[in-house]
Amino acid sequence: MTSPFVRRQRLATELRTLREQRGITADELSKAIFRSRTTISKLENARCRPDVGDVSNILKALDAPREHAQKIIEIALEANARGWWDNYGDAMGARQRMYANIESGAATIRAYNQTALPGLLQCVEYHWALIELDKIEGSKINYVPEKSVEARIRRQENIFRPGGASVEVIIDEFVLTRLAVPPSIMVTQLRHMVQLVTNEPRFTVLVLPLNARLPPGRLPASAYTIYTFSDPDDPCLVVAETSSCLVHTTPEEVAGYERIHDRLRQATLPALESLSLLTDTADRLNEQAGP
Repeated sequence: MTSPFVRRQRLATELRTLREQRGITADELSKAIFRSRTTISKLENARCRPDVGDVSNILKALDAPREHAQKIIEIALEANARGWWDNYGDAMGARQRMYANIESGAATIRAYNQTALPGLLQCVEYHWALIELDKIEGSKINYVPEKSVEARIRRQENIFRPGGASVEVIIDEFVLTRLAVPPSIMVTQLRHMVQLVTNEPRFTVLVLPLNARLPPGRLPASAYTIYTFSDPDDPCLVVAETSSCLVHTTPEEVAGYERIHDRLRQATLPALESLSLLTDTADRLNEQAGP
């Protein structure tokens, strides 16, 4: 299904543009449809699941052409849809639920990871190890571990399906050299990634060496993921991994991350050399662990 999150962004742009073209203020529109100014603001800023009835009334008040109005109604219906992740609620974790929503219907996914391996390529053992880290740190766990693991598998199935998104992941070599999980778990994870990428031509893993020489430009402040979608009118967007996920949707913000990604990509090892490094790292860790 098309991502409801992305459709809400698209709906917001369509409604705001149409209102501004008509020269009507948000206050005037709210009075015309007998709804609060807050309702208009939330719709035009993609901050709520849209009420299709409100959208229909807005289109009538703005005298939208019939074909255009029908198109916007269809977008509103998709923006209001519920995906499999909604059945989990907060049990799978709010952050993972957001990722599952955005990934749904994505055409391409490009990511850079500097402190952990990407969720879409994680094996079950590695994910459980990260959950144990949360427990050890004593941080409040706002998810149900078993549901989080189950949902991670559902996300991967969605991406791995025939016709799913093309995925390119850049991994900082730092993640391979400074272990956060037991060596045996890391060995399993690295071999899982190598096998996955080898068997799936839509997936590419590139390693950014510690001594990489990047083209001039600023370095990424955090891990990030860039998404594009099959409908060219749907906005490309970026999720930046900070203490809380920041979603960037403006063309200028997305273009900035695309430039960063292109610079990082130029400094990575080629795909085959990257897989060889993952394999060699797994073998070395396995030898160090002993029998």
